[in-house]
Amino acid sequence: MSTQDTVSAVKGGSNNPLTELPRRRNPVKVWLQGDRPHALILLLPLLFSFVFFSWKPIVEAAIMAFQYTNLVEPASWVGMKNFQKVLSDPLLVTAIKNTFYFALLALILGYPIPLLLSVLMSEAKRFKGLYSALAYLPVIVPPVVGALLWKFFYDGSPTGVFNTILGWIGLGPYQWLSNADMAMPSIVLFATWAAAGGTVIIYLAGILGVSPELYDAAEVDGAGIWRKVWHVTMPQLRGVLLTTFILQIIGTTQVFLEPFLLTGGGPANSTMTLLMLIYKYAFQSSLGGDYGAATALSVLLALFLALFSAIYFRVTRGWSS
Repeated sequence: MSTQDTVSAVKGGSNNPLTELPRRRNPVKVWLQGDRPHALILLLPLLFSFVFFSWKPIVEAAIMAFQYTNLVEPASWVGMKNFQKVLSDPLLVTAIKNTFYFALLALILGYPIPLLLSVLMSEAKRFKGLYSALAYLPVIVPPVVGALLWKFFYDGSPTGVFNTILGWIGLGPYQWLSNADMAMPSIVLFATWAAAGGTVIIYLAGILGVSPELYDAAEVDGAGIWRKVWHVTMPQLRGVLLTTFILQIIGTTQVFLEPFLLTGGGPANSTMTLLMLIYKYAFQSSLGGDYGAATALSVLLALFLALFSAIYFRVTRGWSS
C-alpha cells in the first residue's frame, strides 16, 4: 500500500478502527447506577443532623467572634475588636501558662501510667476482666461525683483523708487546693485518675493484638518483661501511642471541668485555664456576658489546635509504619 493509500485509510470512513474512539459515558448516569442513590437517601438524615448540630454552631460561633453580643441585646458588628480585647487581657498570659503547665503535668503523669498499667494487666494470668473493670471504673463515675469525692479527700484540715494518711508517716497537713503551688498538681492527679481508664483499655486492646509469636521469640532469647515491653510491645503500639499522644494534648489544652469544680480558677488565678477564661467572658461578665469575646478566644484556641495537629501529623507521618 502506497503512502497516499495509507493516508486515505486513516482519513476514511467510520468503519476504520483507527477512527473509532470510545464513547464518553455520562458521569451522572454512571453514579445513578446501582445502589448509590438509595444509600444517599438513607444518609441524608444523618448528614442533615451532622451539619445542623455540628457545623452550623461552628459557623455561627465564627461569625459571633466578630460581633458584640450578650444574647440579650441585638448583636452589633465590631470587627477585630473582640480579638484585640482578648489579646490585650492580662489574664490571657496567665491562662496560657496554666494551661500548658497542666498539659505538661498531665503528660508526665497521665501518659506513661496507663501504659504501665496495661502492661501489668496483660501479664496477669488471672482476673484480667476484673482488673480491666477496676481500671475503667473511674471513667464510669460521673465527673461531678468524682470531683466532689476528691474535694473531700483534699480537705486541708489535719483530719482530711490525704492529710490523715500522710500524717501516719509524719507529713502534712497540706493545703491541697488552697495553695497556689499545690492546686494545679492536685487537679492533675484527679484528672489522671478520672481519665486513665479509657486509655488503659485502648493500650490493653493493642497489646492483646500483638502476635504471641513475637513474645515467644523474645522469651527464647531470654528477654524479661521490660525487655519484651521495650523491644516488642512499644514498636507494635507505635501508631496507638502517637494517636493517644495528640489526643491527650488536645484534651489537656481544653481542660475546664476539673479546675471549675475543684478550685474555680483559684487560688489567685493559679488554675485559670483558657477554657475557664472563655467561661469567664461568657458567663461572668456584666449584662449577661460578652459572648463575642468568648467566641473570639475559642476561635483562636481552635486555630492553634488545628495548626498544631497538622504539624504533628506532618512530622509523625512516617513514624507509625
